[in-house]
Amino acid sequence: MSARKSYSPGKAHSRRAEPKVEKFPASNATDLADQIHSAAIHLLRRLRKEDDASGISAPRLSALSVVVFGGPVTLGQLARAEQVRPPTMTRIVTGLEKDGLVTRVGDELDGRLTKIEATAKGQRVLLAGRARRVNLFAKAVERLSTRELAELAQGVQLLRKLLDDL
Repeated sequence: MSARKSYSPGKAHSRRAEPKVEKFPASNATDLADQIHSAAIHLLRRLRKEDDASGISAPRLSALSVVVFGGPVTLGQLARAEQVRPPTMTRIVTGLEKDGLVTRVGDELDGRLTKIEATAKGQRVLLAGRARRVNLFAKAVERLSTRELAELAQGVQLLRKLLDDL
């Protein structure tokens, strides 16, 4: 890619405003890491707006995602994955349970443990939200040239490689 969008901290940007374009590549690894970090945050914030259609709060959707994609987990495991304290996760799970999105089940190997498992409804809700986010992003990706699509595909592979090193 030959240019990237720049966002200034503290300034409000409307969805339609044209951001300033800066030259790429960054002068060093720290600058490049900062640009990727900023772009990832802005991408996630923009796509997260699609989650409003689910009617479920962001913390609950995040916890549900861990349960759906990570399989049945204990409350402690879920709290650690979400980087919250167990009492906070208890409130989140209770809300998900009341909405019929998760259920608590006894562990087959250790009867003292209770695991949180996604219900069919929880899986449907989460996958529908993911589809909305992916579809929104796909509309933007479709506007790229063939060359840009190839560069983006290479970038995704490089990001995955970097994630393996973290």
